[in-house]
Amino acid sequence: MDKYKAVCFDLDGTVYRGKEAIPEAVELIATLSSRGTLPYYVTNNSSMTTGQLKAKLATLGIQAQEDHIMTSAIAAAAYCKDHFDGASVMMIGEEGLRTALVEQGFSLTDRNPDIVVMGIDRDSTYAKLAEACLAIRAGAAFVATNGDKAFPTERGLVPGNGSFVKLMEYATGVIPVIVGKPEPHMLHFIQQQGGYQKDEMVMIGDNYETDIEAGLRFGIDTIHVEGGVTSREAVLTAERQPTYLFSKLTDWNK
Repeated sequence: MDKYKAVCFDLDGTVYRGKEAIPEAVELIATLSSRGTLPYYVTNNSSMTTGQLKAKLATLGIQAQEDHIMTSAIAAAAYCKDHFDGASVMMIGEEGLRTALVEQGFSLTDRNPDIVVMGIDRDSTYAKLAEACLAIRAGAAFVATNGDKAFPTERGLVPGNGSFVKLMEYATGVIPVIVGKPEPHMLHFIQQQGGYQKDEMVMIGDNYETDIEAGLRFGIDTIHVEGGVTSREAVLTAERQPTYLFSKLTDWNK
């Protein structure tokens, strides 16, 4: 444990499920903090701002630094800034994505955008999806915060942003640029921010296709924890294995 200076936790399914904390994760985070390692939180959930996520973590007994929270909304806005600076944006998403785009200086529009940026939107309507479809067919670039098919809640797995992205792909024939995990953009931003070496970083998550793949693609150690999206049995069939495979996060202390 002591070799890592940047311990990166996925949130949904790893630290909490919906509004319920995962006790072993809270215990591990407390252990790391007591040793002077302040964890990073790396989430594909684009719906919340870093301030909102900090407040949610606080209700679960976790004191997080806002600059140690990296969301796919922040990564998507940064990607658009790098590649489409000054463009107009049609957004499908919630407050986290809206805030990230506005903070990067983008103007948001409902008609004739240069880019369509798609994050989870639990108030999405057919009309909104239709407008985005028409914009993409008219030539707008298509960027998605993440491709998660589902995400865990206290009631079980529910549709994720990737399910809606696939709908848009099918309707438009256009494959979007996906910025969140398993793409390594967020881990790269953390490395730059802290000046870490890759062997000082580890990515922890429950979803092999996003969390573990992101770490593998970035070239850092990974920890898969059971109980979330990907079962242990499914992970063991993968061609590339995580560095560690735990039934619960407190196993790391043993």
